[in-house]
Amino acid sequence: MAKIISIHSFRGGTGKSNITANVAVQIARQGYRVGVVDTDINSPGIHVLFRMDEEDIDHALNDYLWGRCEIEDAAYDVSAKVGKGEIILMAGGVYLISSSMRIGEITRILRDGYDVGLLNQGFQTLIDRLALDYLFIDTHPGVNEETLLSITLSDLLIVILRTDQQDFQGTAVTVDVANKLNVPHLCLVVNKAISIYDPVQLKKTVEQTYDAPVAAIIPLSEDVAALQSAAIFSLRYPDHPITREIQKIATFIEAEI
Repeated sequence: MAKIISIHSFRGGTGKSNITANVAVQIARQGYRVGVVDTDINSPGIHVLFRMDEEDIDHALNDYLWGRCEIEDAAYDVSAKVGKGEIILMAGGVYLISSSMRIGEITRILRDGYDVGLLNQGFQTLIDRLALDYLFIDTHPGVNEETLLSITLSDLLIVILRTDQQDFQGTAVTVDVANKLNVPHLCLVVNKAISIYDPVQLKKTVEQTYDAPVAAIIPLSEDVAALQSAAIFSLRYPDHPITREIQKIATFIEAEI
C-alpha cells in the first residue's frame, strides 16, 4: 500500500522543497515509484529542481482543482530529467505534479480558493492510477486548511526547522497539531545548522524538546547555495556530507513506515 509523506515547515525559507526533491529522488533510486505534489499553490517552486519550466507543463495542479483535467494529466515523469548530466540511473520513477507558475492562476487561487476535499480525492487517484509506492506532498508553510488536510492524510509528517527561535516556536505549534490529529509517524529534520552547534548534542536537544525523533541534521552549506536549485544536489554530489544526511532521511522513511 502506498505511503503518503508530507514535508512541512512553519515558516518559509527552511529548504523544504529542496529536501523534498532530494529525498523523493533517493527513494526512487531504490526502485520505488514516487509522486511529488507541490501544494504550495501560492508560491510554487519545486518544479525548478526537476528542470521543469512553464513551457514544459501543459496541465498543473490548478487545472485539476478547477475541473480542466484529470489529476494524472498533471503528472509528469521527470525521472530522465533529474538524472541528466549526473549519469545516475533511476531504478523506480519520479512523477511531478506542479502548481501553476502563471500569475493569473496564482491570483485566482488567492482570490477564490479551491475545494480542499477535491485535493484529497486527487491524492488517492494519483496513487491508484500511477501505481505509486510513495506520495510526497510539498506543503505550503504555516498552518491552513490545505496543510491540515495533508497532515491528516499522512502516514509520516516530516517537519523541517532551522536553528532559529522563530522556527523553534513555530515547530512546536506544528508538532502539537500533528499530535492532536493522530498522525501515525512524525520526525524532524534540522536544516541549515550552523557550525557552532555540535550535531550530536543538537539532535538530542531537539528530540527532547519536541518528543520526536530527528531523522537528520543538515549543516549550512555554501555548496547547496552555489548550485542555485539548478539540479538535485544529492545526484550532483553523491559523496557530499549533505547527501549523506539526505540518505538518512530516506532510510528513516523506509524503516519507519
